[in-house]
Amino acid sequence: MLGDKRTVNDGRRMMPGLDVSALVLIFIALVIPNRISSITPSAFACLPLEALLLGLILLIPDRTGLLLRAIAACLLATETIFKMADMAAYQVFDRPFNPVLDARFPADGMHLLRGAIGEIGALFAAGLIAALLIGIFMLMYALLGRARKLLLASPKSTGTGLFAGSCAWTALAFAGWQGASSPLYELMSMHAGNTLSSIADLEDFNGIVDSDPYAAVPNDALFDQLKGKDVMVVFVESYGRTVLDNPGYAVHVRPLLERSSAELAEKGLHARSAYLTSPTYGGISWLAHGTLLSGLWINSQVRYDRLVMSQRPSLNRLFKRAGWRTVAVEPAHTMDWPQGEYFGYDRIYASRDLGYKGQPFNWITMPDQYTLSAFQSLERKPGTRPPVMAEIALISSHAPWSPLPRLVDWNRVTDGAIFNTAREGDTPEVVWQNTERIREQYRKSIEYALANIVSYAINEGDENLVILVLGDHQPAPFVTGESRSHDVPVHLISRDSRVMDAVKDWRWTSGMLPAGDAPVWGMDKMRDRFIAAFSKQPADVGLDQAH
Repeated sequence: MLGDKRTVNDGRRMMPGLDVSALVLIFIALVIPNRISSITPSAFACLPLEALLLGLILLIPDRTGLLLRAIAACLLATETIFKMADMAAYQVFDRPFNPVLDARFPADGMHLLRGAIGEIGALFAAGLIAALLIGIFMLMYALLGRARKLLLASPKSTGTGLFAGSCAWTALAFAGWQGASSPLYELMSMHAGNTLSSIADLEDFNGIVDSDPYAAVPNDALFDQLKGKDVMVVFVESYGRTVLDNPGYAVHVRPLLERSSAELAEKGLHARSAYLTSPTYGGISWLAHGTLLSGLWINSQVRYDRLVMSQRPSLNRLFKRAGWRTVAVEPAHTMDWPQGEYFGYDRIYASRDLGYKGQPFNWITMPDQYTLSAFQSLERKPGTRPPVMAEIALISSHAPWSPLPRLVDWNRVTDGAIFNTAREGDTPEVVWQNTERIREQYRKSIEYALANIVSYAINEGDENLVILVLGDHQPAPFVTGESRSHDVPVHLISRDSRVMDAVKDWRWTSGMLPAGDAPVWGMDKMRDRFIAAFSKQPADVGLDQAH
């Protein structure tokens, strides 16, 4: 009996603490920002209108009150889930979660989990996520229930206080105090607006995706100034403008680009550089590929999915019409790629097709130098052959950036086994314990990628090679820091001075380091300007298409 009394007394003493905890958690759920970098003490110095309204709703008795409590719990749980999704999206893509744009990611995530931990492991992980979501709803319902009991203990005085608080909130809001906020309403309104805008955007995109003025240009007029030349469009993973603007990166990368300019010039090669604005940030590289190759602004998975079902000719298809052999070199592709059908390649070289015999670099299937060496031996063979137009993805600068390959003599690359030892750096488990180490490894990966491109151009860049090199997007926000720029560097390299003469009106900076006032184009403009510079065409063909 004595033990039972102690248990009851202990429970009663815990009640006030649980009540206070419930109120604090509800307040935090309402006001916590949806971006990790915004979670500061000042973010909680506010008076949320929804907290006052919730209190008034919870005072309603009987079944009506219970029903309203359930509805309020659903709203609060939904807000919490959206905030968690926003935090993740901001960390990776520097934007909030969008139900329309990101609808495909759960399926992609399951596919990734199946490959990483197997079918059973993936299902278990999915079950945990489902349990977490259900748990959030149950937690909010329980928290509101405890708050309701506390409020109903003295309904008149509580109601008076809440009404006075609402009047004070109104006065403070009219006075312009920013702390008088309505975070739940603002968040849900933002997401509703983004969703409706995305649906409308897709409708607008449907109106332009199948039209293209270059579709009617005669085959023999396309790229007539590049006849007989191999053309490489090379995407460098996560090569963003931050490496030239952020002092911590720029002190290393700018001198490298200056040295690269001198080395290319010494070997008789020319280079021009500028910036392009990428449609994506931190990831989803295929949106950048689709944008450059289609000449349309592909800034969402929805637009990409619609593009690959369209009749709009990609840059690859236009080269194919003009007599080029078109190939894609995709070392990151370890599975089938049905969307590749749209782009019009004669051959797609996925990871398994490139013959790499060395060890992978964690997620990175093979180093960039091997990718370029394999392309050279597979497609740029001496002798009679059609010119090749290649889209190549270089992935050594993809996270986790450790370990990194070392540049070796091109004659020693062979089957890639040399990279079992030609590598350096700690394991990701070591590197990713420290943000500065992560950023250092990222910077080194970009230095490797640039040195690799320049070395390839010097060793293999004859009169019949044109290389367009660009970043696909900025790295993730935790690498870029405060940068909000979506710009990426772009370089045009060739030994033939006539190629550079054809693009004089682009006003790109001479060399590999773009000047501070170098042109900045949308990535969707690059395709049409490239066609215009190197093709015979009617003077009235328009270049400024809608995003």
